[in-house]
Amino acid sequence: MTTSLNEVKQNIMLRILLFLGTNLAVLVVASITLSVLGVPSYLQQQGTGLNLQALLIFCAVFGFAGSFISLLLSKRMAKWGTRAQVIDQPRNPAERWLLETVNDLATKAGIKMPEVAIFPSPTSNAFATGWNKNDALVAVSDGMLQRFDREEVRAVLGHEIGHVANGDMVTLTLIQGILNTFVMFFARIAAFVIDQFFRNDEGEGGLGFFGHFAVVIVFDIIFGILASMIVMWFSRWREFRADAAGADLAGRGAMIRALQRLKAETEMPNQLPDSMVAFGIRNGKMAKLLSSHPPLDERIRALSEG
Repeated sequence: MTTSLNEVKQNIMLRILLFLGTNLAVLVVASITLSVLGVPSYLQQQGTGLNLQALLIFCAVFGFAGSFISLLLSKRMAKWGTRAQVIDQPRNPAERWLLETVNDLATKAGIKMPEVAIFPSPTSNAFATGWNKNDALVAVSDGMLQRFDREEVRAVLGHEIGHVANGDMVTLTLIQGILNTFVMFFARIAAFVIDQFFRNDEGEGGLGFFGHFAVVIVFDIIFGILASMIVMWFSRWREFRADAAGADLAGRGAMIRALQRLKAETEMPNQLPDSMVAFGIRNGKMAKLLSSHPPLDERIRALSEG
């Protein structure tokens, strides 16, 4: 399966537009919320004072706004980003089997039937997203449908249904919102302290507007990387839970075989990109602390010993 240069450019442009649109929505919602709440500026007395309560509210509004807007838009963004086609009416036996399998797994997991989609990709991949467990989307790549047998695909779908039933998307959003809040909070405190260091006894001098802004950005990046380690730790932990759910719903043996097949594909040279997101296959080049998924060997071992 090949992708034309125009398709690549269109996909990149779409992702950029989605990113800009989400951030614009965050700014609009946060600005309106701050105005409605009447939150004062956290900088006082020409930058020589700091209102910590106002700063915390400011950071919480922006921190949680971004996370929840992304969550609410997650299904639409996933469909656009992967060109996933939702199956409303099955057109062939394979699509009929896919719908029936997801419905059966969702019923066993005690959740409402999610939307089911297939997205074009030569890699073996799948993902689940949605703002709550009763309004979710489960999608699988056509590459996986072509190469995996039905028991293995069922296990992968069980893994994704496990994410939905466990409420992983909402939990991850809350964790990200809390971390966003404290990243912004401590970055601005650090920038304020540095600004005060460069002021004289009369309170004059300091970093200036652009200098203060630049320092805040630097600390946002530093603290953001540290916060990402916490988010990635939770992400790795939830993968083990989703594997266990897939084993319960579709059979432990099938789940192990699916992971083993994925491991075999990642070891094939020149077949797959450096990373496969969503179902979360990575080639180990990224540092473990910043990896969203555990190594496949660890996942297979956990299921085998569980």
